[in-house]
Amino acid sequence: MMTKPFVTAVLALLAFPALAQTALPTDPAADWSVASSEHRIAVEGGEVWARVNGTIGEGATPAIFIHGGPGGTHLGFGGLLSLSDQRPVILYDQLDSGMSDRPEDPANWRVERFVAELEAIRQALGVERWHVIGHSWGSALALEYAAAYPEHTASAVLSGTFISTPHWITGTNLLIRDLPDDVAATIRACESASPPEAEVCEPATAAFYAAYNGRPDRPAPSPEARAYRQRYGGKGFNATVYNAMWGPTEFRASGSLATYDATQLLARVDGKKVMFVVGQYDEARIDTVQDFVALTPGAELAVVPGGSHAFISERPDVAEAIYRDWMNRIDSREAGQ
Repeated sequence: MMTKPFVTAVLALLAFPALAQTALPTDPAADWSVASSEHRIAVEGGEVWARVNGTIGEGATPAIFIHGGPGGTHLGFGGLLSLSDQRPVILYDQLDSGMSDRPEDPANWRVERFVAELEAIRQALGVERWHVIGHSWGSALALEYAAAYPEHTASAVLSGTFISTPHWITGTNLLIRDLPDDVAATIRACESASPPEAEVCEPATAAFYAAYNGRPDRPAPSPEARAYRQRYGGKGFNATVYNAMWGPTEFRASGSLATYDATQLLARVDGKKVMFVVGQYDEARIDTVQDFVALTPGAELAVVPGGSHAFISERPDVAEAIYRDWMNRIDSREAGQ
């Protein structure tokens, strides 16, 4: 039950009074369009791959989308390329994943290096200011970047919000309690010092994901999405990075991020330029994210109805409308200053 004071604003957003004014894409194929330009950009540890739809310096303030993981890829953002009808849209793969170099050097797997990677991309592309939009682990990088480079941050969007491992672990363990008793008991057993066999654990983990990260009613990938994955998937997800920085499961962090907590950064950013976005059934629990909003005066919260942690692919039109409306409002506000 949502009881925080700002829940009225959340419900008002769910009614889409402002989003109703926003045009949605009319050509689904445009969501998976060919890049205007592709780049190899030198960063600490190697080169990262980035693509731009649109022309830097033309249109509204650019947006860069920061994928999750660690070790994930940009592929989940392909359907948001339609936003380039108004502004340049930048997608990239973090070092060691997807289309980027894969040195697999643990010395590179540091939060500050991933943040510096973003700044290197900005400089290489000649972007003065941009909207930084992170999802899951990408939310932590978006927040870290906004705190370190406020002069280059038009706004920060923290989607499927991960910014604190202790909060995340508390949240996932509460979500386990909401699953059927036998599934919850199996997950707990699988997280114990003497777990049962994989064939016992895998169905229980799959049940957790079906509830909170990729719901059964999500649409099947379109032919455009499959073709995009074939062309731009690169070497895909890097489990080595994920296990080293996080750990083997969603429910317990044993890697370098085990004690990570960036909530103190919320007081350092301009809350009026921060939006949190979560799915109704997100692993990033709404009540947890409400607490983050309360620590960020002026920030907004959007909840995607029917969406889980994978809401961008589950409810693509709603997700795109939320991002589009947010960036347009920020741009209009800045133009009026």
